[in-house]
Order: sequence, then C-alpha cells, then structure tokens
Amino acid sequence: MNKFLRSFTAISLLSASALSFADEVVAPTVNKGDTAWVMLSTLLVILMIVPGLALFYGGMVRAKNMLSILMQVFVIFSMTAILWAVYGYSVAFTEGNAFFGGLSKAFLAGITPDSLAATFSKGVAIPEFAYVAFQLTFAAITPAIIIGAFAERIKFSAVLLFVAIWFTFSYLPLAHMVWYWTGPDAYTDASAAEAATATAGFLFQKGALDFAGGSVVHINAGVAGLVGSLLIGKRIGYGREALAPHSVTMTMIGASLLWVGWFGFNVGSNLEANGLATLVFLNTLLATAAATLSWMGAEWLMRGKPSMLGGASGAIAGLVVITPACGWSGVMGAIFLGLTSGVVCFWAVTMLKAKLKYDDSLDAFGVHGIGGILGALGTAVVANPALGGTGVWDYVANGVAEYNFAAQFTSQFWGVAVAVIWSAVVSYVAYKIVDAVVGLRVSEEDERQGLDTTSHGETAYHL
Repeated sequence: MNKFLRSFTAISLLSASALSFADEVVAPTVNKGDTAWVMLSTLLVILMIVPGLALFYGGMVRAKNMLSILMQVFVIFSMTAILWAVYGYSVAFTEGNAFFGGLSKAFLAGITPDSLAATFSKGVAIPEFAYVAFQLTFAAITPAIIIGAFAERIKFSAVLLFVAIWFTFSYLPLAHMVWYWTGPDAYTDASAAEAATATAGFLFQKGALDFAGGSVVHINAGVAGLVGSLLIGKRIGYGREALAPHSVTMTMIGASLLWVGWFGFNVGSNLEANGLATLVFLNTLLATAAATLSWMGAEWLMRGKPSMLGGASGAIAGLVVITPACGWSGVMGAIFLGLTSGVVCFWAVTMLKAKLKYDDSLDAFGVHGIGGILGALGTAVVANPALGGTGVWDYVANGVAEYNFAAQFTSQFWGVAVAVIWSAVVSYVAYKIVDAVVGLRVSEEDERQGLDTTSHGETAYHL
C-alpha cells in the first residue's frame, strides 16, 4: 500500500486485535507540530473558499451577479459544514462497505479531545477533531466549485437543494471510496494487510492514488458542473452578447488567495510536518508557476495578447493538476504536469467548449474537470521512481515497492472512470429532483435584471 495515500480513519478506539499486533500495542504518539500544521492548513483551506473562490468566481461574472456568487459560496460553505458534522464525516470515514461508511459517528458521536486519527506513518497520530475540521473544508469547497458552471442563471433555492443531495450521494461516497482505510498500523504482515485492505474503500482497494483530491474534489465537481450547465442551459445572449468579467482585479485577488490557501489543501493532506511535506510544498508552488506560464504562452500564441484572466486561470489549472500527484511526484514531474495542464486546460475552455457549444460560465469543467483527469492519470507517470517520483510504499515490507507503471495507470484509470460516471449519474438525478421540486432556472426577466437584486435584494456596487 502507499505510505502517503490520503485515506484516513480514527484509530483511538481500535483494540489490540483489530490492530493485529502480534505482541503488544504501542500507543500512537501525537506530535504538537503535526497538530499545529493540520489546524493551520484547515485555516488556509477556509481562506481558499471564503474569500478566495468567492472572489475568483465573483470577478468573472457581470456586476449585476457579483453578490449572488459571493452568497452562494458563503452559504454553501456554512451549510456543508453542518452536514459534515451531522452525518458527512461518519459516512466518509467510518467502516461500512466499499462505497459508503456507516453512521457510528453521526453527530460526531464518540469523538473527544483524546480521540486520535491515523496519519501515514506507523505509530503517529493527530487529534481526531483536527482531522474532522480539516476534512470538512474539502467537503465544503467541492460543491462550491460546481456553481461556476451555471453562474448567473440558477435559483438560489436550487443551489442549496442540489448541494445537499449531491454532497450526500456523490461527494461522501467518493471520499469513502478513495480515502478510507484502517491506517498503517494494521499492516503488520501480509495476511493482516489483506484483511485491512478488504475493509477499505473501493478505489483504495483498486490502488488509485489521490493525494489531495484530484478525483474526489476536482473531477467530481467538474463533471457535476458540466451536467448542470447542459441541463440548465445557456445564459441569455451567450454567443451573441458580451458576457465579459466585470472585475479581473477581483479575479486576480481570488486566484492569489486560492494559490496561498492551496498549500493547506495539498501540504496539509500529508497530516505530518515532515520531509515529504516540504516536497509537496515545492511541487505545489512550481506546478502552479509552470501552468501560469504555459497558459499565458498558449494564449499569447493563439490570440496575440496574454491576459491577466488567462494567467489567473492557468494558475488554478496548475493547482488542480498537481493536487492528486503532489505527494508522489518529483519536482521536475510537478513542473511537467504544470506545463501540460496550462496548455490542455486552455484548449478545453476555448476550443473544446466552442466545439461542443456548452455554456460552462466560469469554466468549472474546463479547469477542474479536465485538469483533475489530467492530474489523476499523470500521477501514474510522475510517481515512477525512475522519473524522480517517490514510488509506492509497501507497509508490510516497510519500503518502496517495485514500481509497475501499467498496473498503476490502470488503477488511476479506475479512479477517473468511477469519479466521472458516479458524479455524472448522481448529478443528473439530483438536478432532475431539484427541477421538479423548486425549479432550476430563474425567469428570463430576473436573469436580465441580475441575481443580486432579484434573488437577494442587494447590489454589489452603488454608483
């Protein structure tokens, strides 16, 4: 199994037999530095969402819809946080079956300040409350990403109802499938490892690597956004009228906050403040810089001028593509992924979108969906020790396993395929339910007037 898989579980209540220790159980140690880093990382991810994502998206819509975007992101974060505490954490990170956890920790039952959660080193743990809060932020940002695909035309009530359904039946199962396992201490010998893996999530069992959310967050959200943009339809005037961003300045500020906060997203996913965390930090920094340059270069070549909006979009593409690979890639591999993502995502939001004629307003699919797929599949390449990657850790042998590219690429393909299909099906059903209950789209009159005043009775700017 891989030492650095972001698949976590509480271990404080496990008995000696459950841990499968042959002799005596050694109590896991808690390092204050690890705990402090996870708590700080949680704050950084909150910074990514409010205000980072809100400003990034808000600047790209027209002025009459600015507050609607801010409101949607702000309330999605708040609502998802409560749902996470009520049942989300338990469904994602307790033992159940290969697709869903159970409800043994619903309402965070049984978790105390003394409860512990596993890291990726044997005998090392962090307080479970810190882990609960950290994972909450991942659960909150994912549905907030989706709204970029159908910005400026959806009912606020529809957003909230959709998020509640989609969070429950798409985000939580995928988080469980990819990240749930019993923790490294259970891997004492081959038979114990086999038994432990049998209780893990479906994609964990398939060997899919996703360090910080390439499939769980980005593919999941990107596909949901694409389905939504198709079902809700295009904005009035799309392709005929100017629908330009009202404030690229706001978008640049939001992108910068996302870049800073993403260090919590990626580096915090290591759960330990150690040497690997420094590699993840550098990979995140350099992949993003590389993608900014490659998107700018592609745009300059194709359109004659490099734009600030393009530079900011390139940075997000780089952050997305490195997310699943950041703990396995070498530094040069991270730069390679960044350079590739800038060009590929630029193609997706210009040529692909134009060819298929869908209105993904703020390019949630073009950047997050396409970038997530590229990063997930690319992980199999950059993780190869022969190319500077860290390889896959064998917890039984306590060393790096022999790397098999074909096998790992197959595992990554499993992760991508399941994420795409699962999210597409759940999203389609969720949108249809919402449409039947409250309706998806605002009236033509409200859309023309702008959602700030028609949905919220406010305006972002008083001139």
